[in-house]
Amino acid sequence: MSKTGTLTKGVIAAIALGSNIGDSQEILEAAIATLANTPGIFLQAKSQWYQTKAIGPPQPDYLNGCALVKIFMLPHLLLETLLGIEQKFGRVRQQQWGPRTLDLDLLLYDDLIIDTPTLQIPHPRMRERAFVLVPLAEIAPNWVEPVSGCVIKDLVKEVNCSDVHLLMGS
Repeated sequence: MSKTGTLTKGVIAAIALGSNIGDSQEILEAAIATLANTPGIFLQAKSQWYQTKAIGPPQPDYLNGCALVKIFMLPHLLLETLLGIEQKFGRVRQQQWGPRTLDLDLLLYDDLIIDTPTLQIPHPRMRERAFVLVPLAEIAPNWVEPVSGCVIKDLVKEVNCSDVHLLMGS
């Protein structure tokens, strides 16, 4: 590892993407392209897009998906990079669980467990969210979530997926 927060050996991370303001599909595709063009991040797989009901205050439905990336940076630097990409796409944090142009959540980072005030890996609510588990199961069904010890394809069976619908043509 270097002093800049980069790794000499890459690891796989899982990222959730969501949008419900603007042309969400265009925003999500552009976010995937931005991730793929970011130094130290290499896109390995991307799920299809899913339309999902919003959690929180009344707001439009979301488009959600997940991506697997091979990265050569430490988790805190990856989080900082994701927050910068959100800002590039006009993300404004006004209200918890409110509408957003782009939401990027770091779900998993190899088999690491981190619990700090600024970063929690695995994402603390991913096991209860069908809008995360359904697209993640599409691209990483056998990834073991390190806190529960369960694979993603089994975790998705434990949540209500009735509000997660495949976006046709994604």
